Amino acid sequence: MARTKDASKAQKEPGRLKQMWQVFQMTRRYDSTAQWLMLLAFLGPIIVGLALALWLSEGNGFTIALWIIAGVLAGLLLALLVLGRRAERAAYSQIDGQPGAVGAVLRSGLRGSWVGNEMPVAVNGKTQDAVYRAVGRGGVALISEGPISRTQRMLDDEQRKVARVLPNVPITLISVGHDEGSVELYRLPATLRKTKKALTKPEVLAVSNRLNSLQSALPIPKGIDPMKARPQRGKMR
Repeated sequence: MARTKDASKAQKEPGRLKQMWQVFQMTRRYDSTAQWLMLLAFLGPIIVGLALALWLSEGNGFTIALWIIAGVLAGLLLALLVLGRRAERAAYSQIDGQPGAVGAVLRSGLRGSWVGNEMPVAVNGKTQDAVYRAVGRGGVALISEGPISRTQRMLDDEQRKVARVLPNVPITLISVGHDEGSVELYRLPATLRKTKKALTKPEVLAVSNRLNSLQSALPIPKGIDPMKARPQRGKMR
């Protein structure tokens, strides 16, 4: 019985090609230029391979075929890379502006040595504005979610807290949004990677553990949904 269920489950799961086609369709709906960029990325290496084949092969059919095959393979690889980048951007555009969007990016979009938490370190229960924290080779990054006019004070407060605990660690303030001086949501991972390296990998882990150990769980309980965050009221006596 168990084998039958496993087999039926495997049959229901879409294959790799079908998954790629679904990703392409989703990306094309939110990014009309993605298909043309993919086509350009695919045809470019083929044209280059064909030109090199005619120039270097000296009429050898086998060599010409090898150059064309190499161009096709390179074109497929570049097209898939373009699809991956544009699909990621399209996915971020769907959650852009929603509470918790920065946390979703920190959970799944960070690369390299950066470590982020999907839970904010500070939340305004009325406006749903939040501040998130990430630690990497560039030091500590404090990332606000919401208009700069409302989140700047929250960023400054968190910066002072971190500076008291880690006075020698660089702190970068990033505002995610559409205001002037803000960073678009899909550019957040790249912005973090561009920060100047100041810590080693062991230091990144030590700083992250230090901050996590000092983070109070009272204002932001684990698993809280920022959409449901509300200021606590005193009990009636």
